[in-house]
Amino acid sequence: MSSNMTRRHFVGSSVKAVAAAATANCFCVVESYTQSGRNKYARMFKQFDEFVLGYMREMNSPGLTFVMADREGVQRVATYGFSDAEKKVDVKPQELFEIGSISKSFIAICLLQLSQEGKLDLHRPVVEYLPWLRIDSDFAPITIHHMLTHSSGLPENAPVFLTDPSAKHRAAYGPGQYFHYSNLAYTVLGHLLWTLDGRILPEIIRKRVFNPLGMTQSEPVISLEIREKMSKNYCAFRNDAPESRYQGLSEGPGIVMNDAGGCIAATPRDMGLYIQALANRGNGPNNRLLSEESFAVFSRAHIKAKMFGPTASYGYGVVVDELDGHNVLRHTGGMLSFASALHVDVDEGVGAFASINAMQGYRPLPITQCAIQLMRALNANKSVLSAPAVSRPAIVANAAECAGAYKSENGRPLEIVADGHELFLLHKGIRVSLDSASGDTFTVLHRDFSRFVLVFGRANAEDPNSSVVEAGWGGDWFTNSKYAGPKTFEYPKEWESYVGHYRNENAWIGSIRIVLRKGQLIVNGVDALRAGEARTFYYQDAHSPEWLQFSDIVNGEAMRLNFSGQDLWRVRVA
Repeated sequence: MSSNMTRRHFVGSSVKAVAAAATANCFCVVESYTQSGRNKYARMFKQFDEFVLGYMREMNSPGLTFVMADREGVQRVATYGFSDAEKKVDVKPQELFEIGSISKSFIAICLLQLSQEGKLDLHRPVVEYLPWLRIDSDFAPITIHHMLTHSSGLPENAPVFLTDPSAKHRAAYGPGQYFHYSNLAYTVLGHLLWTLDGRILPEIIRKRVFNPLGMTQSEPVISLEIREKMSKNYCAFRNDAPESRYQGLSEGPGIVMNDAGGCIAATPRDMGLYIQALANRGNGPNNRLLSEESFAVFSRAHIKAKMFGPTASYGYGVVVDELDGHNVLRHTGGMLSFASALHVDVDEGVGAFASINAMQGYRPLPITQCAIQLMRALNANKSVLSAPAVSRPAIVANAAECAGAYKSENGRPLEIVADGHELFLLHKGIRVSLDSASGDTFTVLHRDFSRFVLVFGRANAEDPNSSVVEAGWGGDWFTNSKYAGPKTFEYPKEWESYVGHYRNENAWIGSIRIVLRKGQLIVNGVDALRAGEARTFYYQDAHSPEWLQFSDIVNGEAMRLNFSGQDLWRVRVA
């Protein structure tokens, strides 16, 4: 194996446009090859690089690190853009990027190894191994399998150790029935590893996965001690507002993250070695990480996981899906100031990893998908396929449907204008751009509308082709001339005491805003709640285990909001 590094300055016209948009200087790609001789994928590099740079321009990405690998090894490492966006310092291949929830697959592999060693029964109740774990359930016991597949019925981000010593985590439904992503479950699995293996989590990950694969540059947990090894990274300048790819950014804080749900910081080269092992179905360069039987369990579609796409299922710490008729394993990772994606085609034996040193509400999944599709084409001796077009948030296919004049209950106007496939809100004599967030939900690119997204509603909520008849922004509700529903709504007067801004300065929690619209309490202007018992509310999705509880009413206002075990306190400012 040989390694060489080159820096290529692009001169093509399309890339010049990228460079002009991103920086006054030329935008560079730093390459590192790890295979000796001519690289068999070299024909795709120019086209792929142009796609990546175009993607970064449209997504407002400061920098990106990337690796492609196959069953034979790491084929290419490349970095794009800036580690330090202010000083225009390039991303370096040896810099660490936080991989977020892609860490979950490492945890699953360690647990499967314990199962192979006869130390763990994956279908045994977790409380039999961890009797201190406080779980209350009216259903069958939660097993390790249920936690690995996000089918435990537990909330997403609740702490393992609740502040109230008498409180317990409560399962919302019978385990194995539904998929609900749960970082809590994987944090518990980290404690299980510690209990059964006898070593602390970083030692377990290093000894069981890193060392066998030769991942010598990566760190098994994130700490302040490794910050100098990391790429400079960026988060939202304001973390109390909807995420937007064009929002202002500030340098991300140093964090300590040793929860098993997202604790690894890695270099692209090391992630290439991990991809090689997955492409070889658990077989590392020197020995097997997992037996064939264990890898089959790891990569099996155990439960449908529609949050990852209409065809997606979940295995053990990894999404199981298909792409162009091929079986693929994939996952994304989101941290405070990093966004990552992993794709491995287990049929073709190729894969890719990408990570961006900023969090703006998206993951670079199109980059890793494009990479494996181009690699497959070259392996089949086909012409290199065209890279997919990069979506622009300002382009709205159904823009004309949302355009028109709306009025609030008190007569305040809201005017939306369509210009081709772009939407604008008329505000104080100017046209304000609307960026598509998802479906009929839009980010309004003006500071007066920064707290909430603008949500359009249709005459029939179940029919996406029915007429747009209403719009909501926070607690404000607007209708147009096509609206034929009720105009007044009844609700308990005490709900008004719950409306407000609640916050926890833990960067992982931040802000929750509660509004009243159309007689419903709504979280962050988007998700309507249904009332439960004793000031407790649940999401409309009957299968969601998340809950909110209001308490400490002072002068007609709730001072505390507990969100699935996390306390937030009212913010009282003008």
